Amino acid sequence: MLRNILLLGAMLVVSAAAADKTIIYPKEFRANMPFSPGVLVGDTLYCAGQTGGDLETGKYPEKFEDEVHQTFKRIGLILKEAGLDFDDAVDVKVYLTDIANFQAMNGVYTQYFKKDRPTRTTVAVASLVGTARIEITVVAHK
Repeated sequence: MLRNILLLGAMLVVSAAAADKTIIYPKEFRANMPFSPGVLVGDTLYCAGQTGGDLETGKYPEKFEDEVHQTFKRIGLILKEAGLDFDDAVDVKVYLTDIANFQAMNGVYTQYFKKDRPTRTTVAVASLVGTARIEITVVAHK
């Protein structure tokens, strides 16, 4: 019995390792970043943390809510490139440099996740890249 359980476990490990891994790199993103914007493994997409810098200029909006929208715009491009959308999100991590922005973030967040929302973790951090005030990662599954 133990032998069969070990064999099944080994088969699952091999099966998971054999899953296709596809790099998701929307054309709107800057070339040659030191990471992939998204990685699709089987039917699951892992989005790298996205901030609200403008895709062309890299500048962050002055208004916090605009920065959150820009962050979701970037995530939306990754999801779309992978053939997914916000309804496919299953887990979200939100990093804020000022927890006082929590309610403002929620106001924008609920415009993208209207019902059957994904799980979410929100944490305050000391700082993010550049002058970013928010960074969001998403895991989505089709």
